[in-house]
Amino acid sequence: MGLRWPAKSVGQPVRDYLLTLCVTAAVTYLLTGPVRKFAIAVGAMPAIRARDVHREPTPRLGGIAMFGGLCAGLIVADHLFNLNAVFELSNEPRALLSGAALIWLIGVLDDKFEIDALIKLGGQMIAAAVMVIQGLTILWLPIPGVGTVALTQWQGTLLTVALVVITINAVNFVDGLDGLAAGMVCIASAAFFLYTYRLWYGYGIEAAAPATLFAAVLMGMCLGFLPHNMHPARIFMGDSGSMLIGLVLAAGAISVTGQVDPDAMKLFEGSERQATHAMLPVFIPLLLPLTIIAIPAADLILAIVRRTWNGQSPFAADRGHLHHRLLEIGHSHSRSVLIMYFWSALIAFGAVGYSVHSASLWIVLVIVGLSAVGLVLLLMPRFTPRAPRWAETFVPPRYRRRGTAAQGEAADGPAPDGEAEGRQVPGGHPVASEAPDRAPVAVGVSGVNGATAIGPRSRFAVGDRADSSR
Repeated sequence: MGLRWPAKSVGQPVRDYLLTLCVTAAVTYLLTGPVRKFAIAVGAMPAIRARDVHREPTPRLGGIAMFGGLCAGLIVADHLFNLNAVFELSNEPRALLSGAALIWLIGVLDDKFEIDALIKLGGQMIAAAVMVIQGLTILWLPIPGVGTVALTQWQGTLLTVALVVITINAVNFVDGLDGLAAGMVCIASAAFFLYTYRLWYGYGIEAAAPATLFAAVLMGMCLGFLPHNMHPARIFMGDSGSMLIGLVLAAGAISVTGQVDPDAMKLFEGSERQATHAMLPVFIPLLLPLTIIAIPAADLILAIVRRTWNGQSPFAADRGHLHHRLLEIGHSHSRSVLIMYFWSALIAFGAVGYSVHSASLWIVLVIVGLSAVGLVLLLMPRFTPRAPRWAETFVPPRYRRRGTAAQGEAADGPAPDGEAEGRQVPGGHPVASEAPDRAPVAVGVSGVNGATAIGPRSRFAVGDRADSSR
């Protein structure tokens, strides 16, 4: 049963969506600081393991703040005139909140007590089933060349659960560098918002309104958390956050999939070729969720194949993810994250642009073009600018010419014993030298809960930290 939107509100919802996004982002941002203190107090800080290179344990449980932002966004939307009909005529927001609360609770327990991976998988399936019971499910599918195919209750349930579980784990797997998962999901949500809003406002498909709301709230959650999570991260979202945003992303895709009515969109007018070209927006709900999680899903599939081939469990943590490989080939932490951002934007907005055939197409094409240019620039060989000799005294040492730096070191005479590869500090502990060609050290937690840098732990000075073997 479709929604019946108030006629006078159809053209004025952008302000309400923007307000909902801003409130969600503000609440998430303001809650993250207290949540960080709470995580430290309860000990939700994983010990530094052998495969980690971050210097200090970093608190998790950032998902608590993100869940608070989700609740705030839905409450505000429920009290806005242009969005209230979503709650009055659809049970999907309540279904989302129920599934999100369950998956968030499982994530919080995992952040604190490290529960088994199979238990988490079972919790993800139960959360998806809870949403299905409350009506957030796939009822039919538009199949190219066949038309709209109605699904049985079991088929719809299995397909919905599979989409939720795949999306949650894809986002969870990609959460390996500071700000990576939140930024990629935010980009995907922006593309999804443009698509669903166009379906609703452009074609009058009112059933796309809940998915549009979910995308706006998800953008707010990610934008509010990113300032605390950018490199170097002060807090990690943990499983409580990565599984939560993965579920919200999947809920939006499920909500809009199978809701597009070709007759309402008047797509069968004109020649057969024109009708086939115009039918693309009908099939995009099948493709857009896949393009949104294309990189995380590819990483997920490659990780499963790699671990199974090596005789390991598919859920075993390793350092073979795509973002880890970017670090291995020499990219810095921030540069690796930006490369993944631009790839996500290029794929997600490219899919949206492929479905748009109107005067607004130029907006999406500009975003796609900028993403491609940014990606090319980031993948080009890097160079370090050097300051002129007359300005070398005013710039940091890494921007000075090597000859000048060597002369300065020679003028100071040979280094005393123990300082050939480092300098001495009071107490006799050597400290790593600050040579300009030293490999950058990334900060974070490995696996699915934070950032990992590739490199031996011997880079760190002995005694620089109290216990580097944790």
